[in-house]
Amino acid sequence: MSAHDLSRIDRKILRCLQQNARLSFAELARQVGLTTTPCKERVKRLERDGFIAGYHARLDPSKLDRGLVIFVQITLQRTAGDAFREFTEAIQDVPEVEECYLVAGNFDYLIKARVKDMTEYREFLGGSLMQLPGVQESTSYPVMEKATERTVTGL
Repeated sequence: MSAHDLSRIDRKILRCLQQNARLSFAELARQVGLTTTPCKERVKRLERDGFIAGYHARLDPSKLDRGLVIFVQITLQRTAGDAFREFTEAIQDVPEVEECYLVAGNFDYLIKARVKDMTEYREFLGGSLMQLPGVQESTSYPVMEKATERTVTGL
């Protein structure tokens, strides 16, 4: 099953669960205009077909001393051989890194990291990030304010 096969109700179920995955089946059914049993069957099908990959608690980073978001562009010294694999394996062990993407363009990786403050970021940059295999240079962008955040758009 592909995204094109999703019905209007399936998409509505996915939107509702993105907003609140703790909805009871009865409440979810009411919100999407179904009775409970067909709604539950649709959710199970969406899980089985991989549209719903899991359910997670969304934590408040500021309560966990991780309120500062930094985006970092990383350029590697070389991009031949095992350079990408070595960097990718090493970045897995860096707890401040929330997301890391290999990208096409003027740099190699784009990282989203969370730290407590700029002091902790300087320690992270010099002590962890720049010591990873093959890192040549970095450019950092501290986030001043989150404008919007979604997990999936266009549903």
